Amino acid sequence: MMHILYFSLFLTTGATVFSSLRILNQPVNCSQMGLLGCKIKNCSDDFMIKELAPTGPERVSERVGVAVDNTEIVPVMKVLWQLKSDASTLELHGTHISIREEKTNKSICVQFYYNISQQLNRNEAWTFYLNEVAVQPKHTYLVSLINLPEPADRNKRIENRVTIPGCNDQRSTIKRAQICVENGSLWTPGVKTMTFVENKKLCVFVRFQTAPYSDVYRVAIQTHGRQHSRNISRLSDTSLNVTFEFDLWWLRQCEMTLTIQPFFARCKNNCKIHEETVDGCILYQPRTLIIKLVLALLITGGLLYLICRASLKVSVNTFPSTAKEQPHSLQVKLRKRVLVIYSLDHPLYKNVVLKFCGFLATKCGTEVILDLLDSARLGVFGSVQWLDWHREQIERSSDKILVLCSPGVQAKWRAMCGDKHVLLKEDVHSPVGDMLTPALCLLVPQFIRSTSFEKYIVAYFDGICSENDVPVPFNITVRYKLMKQFEELFFRILDTEKQEPGRMNHIEGLPENEYHRCPSGRALRDAVEAFRAHQLRHPRWFEDQFVESSEL
Repeated sequence: MMHILYFSLFLTTGATVFSSLRILNQPVNCSQMGLLGCKIKNCSDDFMIKELAPTGPERVSERVGVAVDNTEIVPVMKVLWQLKSDASTLELHGTHISIREEKTNKSICVQFYYNISQQLNRNEAWTFYLNEVAVQPKHTYLVSLINLPEPADRNKRIENRVTIPGCNDQRSTIKRAQICVENGSLWTPGVKTMTFVENKKLCVFVRFQTAPYSDVYRVAIQTHGRQHSRNISRLSDTSLNVTFEFDLWWLRQCEMTLTIQPFFARCKNNCKIHEETVDGCILYQPRTLIIKLVLALLITGGLLYLICRASLKVSVNTFPSTAKEQPHSLQVKLRKRVLVIYSLDHPLYKNVVLKFCGFLATKCGTEVILDLLDSARLGVFGSVQWLDWHREQIERSSDKILVLCSPGVQAKWRAMCGDKHVLLKEDVHSPVGDMLTPALCLLVPQFIRSTSFEKYIVAYFDGICSENDVPVPFNITVRYKLMKQFEELFFRILDTEKQEPGRMNHIEGLPENEYHRCPSGRALRDAVEAFRAHQLRHPRWFEDQFVESSEL
């Protein structure tokens, strides 16, 4: 079987070289199976042959995708058609294809000329295609095919109307085209929000991911006909933070609407706006009343605890005690996991945190999750994904999240609420960077919205930190002083009550006057005392840890 195809192209009057309707990668690739060559001609010539073709094309189809044009990814359409596998093909001279864009009325014409020397195999379909026709998203095109010479029956002309998917169609590869990317088709804001009350002000904190082709965003909060908006620009940041502050009376209904309007390079003011609902119910009086009731019960329970403790003169040990670092039964039966959240305030404080985690692991048999001990996995997943994965695992289990409060925790929390941005020297030196800010973004909303606070434990090292270092959202739960109240804290980790009817539980080696008798406890005590001594010699130790942008 020998056949030759000749090819010609024509752009109708009114089309320009800048029209999106064009064929990519010219000269045309003539590598279709069975072709001897291609030839581009001016379709304005008299190409209609006066003889009649016996049949028309059949099984015309179109496929939409993307292709590379001079390093730029563009949306393209591919037209495929078949010829009948019978003797009628011997009489064909060619096929005429017209593609017209309905919106602009611009079109291209393509002709294929055949020279068939023998009849095709009846069991094989003879398929041709016009490849990589550049198109526009959401535009409609009329594809028309007719064989040459033109058949006597005009019904042999095949016409299909093809609508190209839009940039926001997630099922299509069109979203990866450059024109779509510049319109924000791949932008996923990944919004994190939290609402809280501070200094008698309603605060709404918003954090979202930016996109390469949008430098300005308008963030707005709306409720009950009232709206507050703010424009924010990105420099080289991959995420942006914005905090809204309102008077408490401003919130008149439970839900607020958050909108983020990007301004991408192409769509300008008409870009798709991201919208979601922010829950403000936690700030309403019924929830406040519940919190007050919980606090009242905690106070009452504390008084009962003191009375019972005074009446009991003998302590009952419910766990096996031994001089070894870790009792075997406690390690096997009561092993729990704890995610430790903290701020890298100072090298000596980092040493305190590490020694404390060592004490939890060796003396208490606890599996500690710490960023400094998992830097390899952090480098692969990123801080937010690493934190969010561990948070989800803990939410599904009986494990705990321990927040160690310090001056850095309070300062970074206030920075999230609108104060001056805080960056510490240890954050710069650490291979994982500042882990506290993304941790607060993820955990505080969950903490505030949770029906109980059993997953979260808040503590600080007494003597080197204070209760003033605890951020406002954590003031509604118990704050433990370390190591004075470590035994009570460890009972929280174990989900076990220290005080039970008729007895007071006790774990040997954990109270304040005993924990330093083991090697890991002694190392923790020495680390705390070393940091306390440094603080006494350097009263402005925390301010000395600040890093200015000019230093970077």
